[in-house]
Amino acid sequence: LINGAGGGVGTFAVQIAKLFGVEVTGVDSSGKLDMLRSIGADHVIDYTKEDFTKSGQRYDLILDVKTNRSIFNYAHALNPNGVYVTVGGSMARIFQALLLGPLISMISKKHIRILALKPNKDLAYISELFEAGKIKPVIDGPYKLSEVPEALRHFGKGH
Repeated sequence: LINGAGGGVGTFAVQIAKLFGVEVTGVDSSGKLDMLRSIGADHVIDYTKEDFTKSGQRYDLILDVKTNRSIFNYAHALNPNGVYVTVGGSMARIFQALLLGPLISMISKKHIRILALKPNKDLAYISELFEAGKIKPVIDGPYKLSEVPEALRHFGKGH
């Protein structure tokens, strides 16, 4: 499952996961669900209508780009031996994972970990995927230079 699948990082995560043959569930707002299907998501969830952490469905891996739920909610949505990975997020959520992750991992056999990666570590590989046409950026729409303030407002609303 990719939480925040319709954003910049999430759209690449969906495409790369599909290259590896992974069954992908993408979580985002209703306006992005068709786009997620078009780039390969097998299942989509509109987070404004359904909370995937309370649906009863369990996942082997949750890649979280949004970090908009409690670490306990994410742990509840994992299969036994499932793994939760966050990319970025607020300092509060990072500290929560850092402090409570090991405890959750010990008690539930679900893996909540903090992992720091070297910046740009896999940039060459991602560049190869671009050049081969295996992944493509998702462009929300063109804006004229005079429309930059409008574009920034649009971006600020989570688009």
